Amino acid sequence: MSMEKNKQSTAGFLALAAAASIWGGLYVVSKVALDYIPPFTLLWIRYVIAFLCLWIMVALQGLRQPITRDWRTFATIGFAGYFLSIGLQFIGTWLSSAHMGALLTSTSPAFIVLFAYLMLGEKLTVRKLASVACATCGVIIVVGWEGSGFSVKTVAGDLALIGAAVSWALLSVLARKASASYPPLVITTYGIFWGCLLTTPAMLIEWQFLPVTGLDRPSLWLAILYISIVSTAGAFYLWNKGMQLVEAGAGSVFFFFQPIVGALLGWLLLDEQLGLPFFIGGGMILLSILAVSLPASAKNRSVEPKKGGSA
Repeated sequence: MSMEKNKQSTAGFLALAAAASIWGGLYVVSKVALDYIPPFTLLWIRYVIAFLCLWIMVALQGLRQPITRDWRTFATIGFAGYFLSIGLQFIGTWLSSAHMGALLTSTSPAFIVLFAYLMLGEKLTVRKLASVACATCGVIIVVGWEGSGFSVKTVAGDLALIGAAVSWALLSVLARKASASYPPLVITTYGIFWGCLLTTPAMLIEWQFLPVTGLDRPSLWLAILYISIVSTAGAFYLWNKGMQLVEAGAGSVFFFFQPIVGALLGWLLLDEQLGLPFFIGGGMILLSILAVSLPASAKNRSVEPKKGGSA
């Protein structure tokens, strides 16, 4: 049984690492698309394509489709993760800075650990807490702490970025909770469906101010297909699958793969320079991931959840 559990955990960790790595490379591809398509329009397009691909897979496998049953669960997942989190990330980065966007949204694992404790009754082990703290320090070193002043604009942007981190953490825990009743493929499909519906008003408002151009460019459509199929349908599924197979608190640390992969791809494809802080911070992140991935000791100290904390 222990061997089977270790295999399940390894598969979950690999799925989470793959998802975070794909998202780490999303910045490079998105740069191409965002030159022609405004953010919420691109988000809506990627959701439509991703939903169609995933729905075909759900239909072919004959899985139960929650069109009316449990719709509130999927609407909450779609709102928290696929609309609110990404929308706040767009707004926060616009008001603050790209560096602060990368830094503050990387606090999401800390909130995942907290929500998993409060909503799922998962233990707050010393290993989880230390790994999240160490990896967070690694992200600060990799990204750098960029002082953006205390203007109303930047403070609002920073608050939006923290909101993005909190809502993504909520999505991760809700997806794990829903996995008790539905497979990750169905959770991803209908979470994206609701995310698409909720993004539609924002897209229509955006059209009043920002034009859509470049639709005759094959390179743009290749970027859109990659973003929609690989980075949305594929990566969201892998993240939800990973969260089904391992504890949400332990799996949260793999979110930190994003800045490492993003920096490496920026170096390879965009001629961005990597200095000593990248290697120090990246080493701390990898060490944290290794620590949380190793089999837990039977004597692992933990903080027990409060009574009634399990949902």
